[in-house]
Amino acid sequence: MPSQNLTQSFVDRSNLCPKGKKKIDYFDLKLTGLLLKVLYSGQKTWYLRYATDHGRMREKKLASATVLTLAEARELARRYLSGIAQGNDPFDRKAAMKAIPTLSAFVNESYMPYIRSHKRSWETDQILLRAHVLPHWGHLHLDEITNRHAIKLLSDHRLTHKPASTNRVYDMLNTVFHLAIRWETGLTANPLKNVRRYKENNKRERYLTEDEARQLFEALESTKSPQLKAIVTMLLLTGARLSEMLNAQWKDFDTESRLWTIEFNKSGKTRYVPLSDAAIQLIENLPRIEDCPYSFANPQTKQPYTSIHYAWDSVRKRAGLADLRIHDLRHSFASFLVNGGRSIYEVQKILGHTQIRTTQRYAHLSQETLLEAASTAMNSVPTPASLSAGNTLAGRPTRPPRTAITRSPPPGESQGDASGAG
Repeated sequence: MPSQNLTQSFVDRSNLCPKGKKKIDYFDLKLTGLLLKVLYSGQKTWYLRYATDHGRMREKKLASATVLTLAEARELARRYLSGIAQGNDPFDRKAAMKAIPTLSAFVNESYMPYIRSHKRSWETDQILLRAHVLPHWGHLHLDEITNRHAIKLLSDHRLTHKPASTNRVYDMLNTVFHLAIRWETGLTANPLKNVRRYKENNKRERYLTEDEARQLFEALESTKSPQLKAIVTMLLLTGARLSEMLNAQWKDFDTESRLWTIEFNKSGKTRYVPLSDAAIQLIENLPRIEDCPYSFANPQTKQPYTSIHYAWDSVRKRAGLADLRIHDLRHSFASFLVNGGRSIYEVQKILGHTQIRTTQRYAHLSQETLLEAASTAMNSVPTPASLSAGNTLAGRPTRPPRTAITRSPPPGESQGDASGAG
């Protein structure tokens, strides 16, 4: 390893590697640590050799001699040595940058394996990532994803999706970035910082009337899928979520106690759904598939259905209810309960809501029920005669105003005496 008073003309010479050697290092006499490595093939590369804080020697590549001149190599080496002396090793920083995974690598190697055991709806995350995120960001390293990337992706998604759908992508990405920061992957700031979720209009009210419920049941009678008929009927009889129904097992139903046990539902807790006579009858009449624990399984696979969309779409259109969603059956169940006189707290318990305000959204009172309740209350309130005509609701008979009954005074008293008696 000869030391050499390096000059540019020396660096430019050919045949610097002696015959019989695979490589040779030339150390610069003017700058300690800088060396020129020459291979027998003639390739020349600048390296920097230095001691770490722990006293170990390191040799790191700077650049090819065809890229940096001697003067440029010395200048770069000086900057690196200055940083190392101040405790900021640029090679450590470079290694850390190279270790930062791409989003695809992080999702496949870290996020999805973790989320599979911590989130029941992990498949939804997988679908959202594959369809809407990885095609755009998969090749980017985590530290390359910026606030601008986030704004553009969510804005583009919103052009073809409802606010609630875009917010699901937002929430999922927020979890991805939060975990990446917590696991010290090299991401230091959440790209979603200062990016707001979209406002959602969750006030869409779609509830079955009794007539519409009859229409739906009539359409179900003509369906070729007995499983669909059972699933939809049970949804309307219990107010359960579709995922809960599809994954229900025979062991979950106790017809003697009249209870359906749902373990690990959306809230992560076990809840108990009371079963009506109609629900119990339906369960007892369900055909059992041999060696299958699921009550509403696909007969071909003996596994829960992954989707009933197409069969459901056919039935609702046949019933003349094309705008009716599966989840509206849950809304309707709550509506029937409240209209039947059940309290909001009873509905909350049956639906398995942790927040009463969620139940208040479902607990819809029909206009007929409101009208009847308001009319009953108003007719019980005494009001001045001048306001009696206004104390009614449209469609209700108007109560005639009350009139005073004139009585004759007792014998021996005048009309004036009677009226003035105190």
